[in-house]
Amino acid sequence: IFVDLALAQVAAFGATVGFLWGFGLHSTASYLIALAFTLLGAAIFALTRLRRPIVPQEALIGVVYAVAAAAAILVLSRAPEGGEELKGLLVGHLLFVEWSEIGKMLGLYSLIGALHWLLRKPFLTISQNPEQAFAQGVRVRWWDFVFYATFGFVVTSSVEMAGVLLVFSFLIVPAVCGVLLARGIGQRLAVGWVVGALTSIAGVSASYFWDLPTGATVVCAFGVSLLVCALLKRSRA
Repeated sequence: IFVDLALAQVAAFGATVGFLWGFGLHSTASYLIALAFTLLGAAIFALTRLRRPIVPQEALIGVVYAVAAAAAILVLSRAPEGGEELKGLLVGHLLFVEWSEIGKMLGLYSLIGALHWLLRKPFLTISQNPEQAFAQGVRVRWWDFVFYATFGFVVTSSVEMAGVLLVFSFLIVPAVCGVLLARGIGQRLAVGWVVGALTSIAGVSASYFWDLPTGATVVCAFGVSLLVCALLKRSRA
């Protein structure tokens, strides 16, 4: 589950490397460098997916996240406005996103979503029953890389505008709420979409009325949403 967070942080680190090389954090060159770093991370995570690992893969994922986060801080510490840029990488700049950027994201997300729908069978097999997939001769590492690589396009594009923490919250919290409140995959998707939309509206509204940083407020709103869903689950048990 923390592959999302690790890849988002790797993308952020790639953007800071581009910044170190003289490219703006939100330039095309910086985006391509961040994407290259993300694809490299995807390849590492796919290659380290073993049938009987000596060390759990989650440990490697945690190390990659920690190192990428620390390296990004080191790079930005050398910049005059490094603190502000680091804040932007964590919580994004939602209020300054233009409609053209939203249109690009809509096209990209739709394309990746359609591709994942077409490839849902191998993705679900290696996710829900990896041992069976290995036994059946499924090329687990290859399908892992395909998922992580396509997912990397979404993460790299999202981190630039939403930041690492908000991207992770959007990817994880609605899905967890879906698992808590529904059983089938379709129902879980529906719950996740509703929770994501309502939480976004609530978070942005709270940041407006209370004059709070938007990205951080939405992340905290996702925490509240998860707590509410957990309480609903408990009351139905």
